[in-house]
Amino acid sequence: MYALRQIPAAESRRAATLTPGIVVRALFALAALCFMTVQVLAENNGQRLRLRGDVTARGDILTLGDLVEGAPADLAQRALFRAPALGASGTIQARRIADAIAPLGLGEIETGGRAQVSVQRAARRVGPTEIEAAIKRVLETSYGLDPRNLAIRIDGENTVLLAPLDLDGQATALDVTYDPRLKRVAALITLGERQASLRVAGLVQEIREVQILTRTLNRGDTVSATDVTIERRPREATPPDAQAGSVVSIGQVAQRSLSAGSILRSGDVAPADMVQRGEAVTIVFDAPGLNLSLRGQANENGRLGAAITVTNPVSKKSLAATVIGPGRVSVSSPASLGRQASAAFDAAR
Repeated sequence: MYALRQIPAAESRRAATLTPGIVVRALFALAALCFMTVQVLAENNGQRLRLRGDVTARGDILTLGDLVEGAPADLAQRALFRAPALGASGTIQARRIADAIAPLGLGEIETGGRAQVSVQRAARRVGPTEIEAAIKRVLETSYGLDPRNLAIRIDGENTVLLAPLDLDGQATALDVTYDPRLKRVAALITLGERQASLRVAGLVQEIREVQILTRTLNRGDTVSATDVTIERRPREATPPDAQAGSVVSIGQVAQRSLSAGSILRSGDVAPADMVQRGEAVTIVFDAPGLNLSLRGQANENGRLGAAITVTNPVSKKSLAATVIGPGRVSVSSPASLGRQASAAFDAAR
């Protein structure tokens, strides 16, 4: 059996005499210890790494600073994960982030109870409106079409060009081809020096402005400013006799029942009648140096400028006249008016 050896007793030592060198060395050691203590306390009292919530990535890479709060400045740009594709989203498990940070020696990360972090990749979205505008510019300069009267219906739904946020210039249409017979157009939509591109095709539609009723009108109703709105519609989807947006319908009268949402057509409304059938009217002939007038009765309704017949209630003679104002008509021949006036005078006697 192996015998244990006794540990020799420690020899007694004499106390060393203090010298200036020993004092200096002791002071240096104490200063170093104080500095290390302050540094440790500062680190313990500093901000701990804390996992961020939902993150928006603006580039291809997710850095330490993107994923955690309180990252040291010299490590904040350290690449950790790849970001999702443009416009896409994804998640990263909190434990994977902790595992990726562990080799950096930054200590434990506060997760705030999060099991994962959601990441959305930011992107510039060039939608149908910008795409249409880019194609219209080329159709105007290369094909002589008026972009104000055009609409382009892009094939497919929710056609969008996704691009990095730093590509903030105007979208451009390249390689544009247009078939006037089929009304078809195709183009390559680009940003920058073709750094982002999308090939599109669509149908070119001619647009016209038409008047749309906002409420139902019964026959005889007067059209007010709130009853009509102007909309841009494809020409092929509107009737040939649709009232153009430049035609004034306000103050006119519905000639038949009209439903809300319908397109106003020629003949749907007309100026209000200024003369009503059976109404007493003034028949006039007005010329330089001659003014004749006679009371009569309208045989029919008439709007401004309409040709109607009127009757002298005394002589029962009819006269062709033109409506010139409310309750007033004119005749073209002073002789006929004179004969009517004479007949009325004779009947009165």
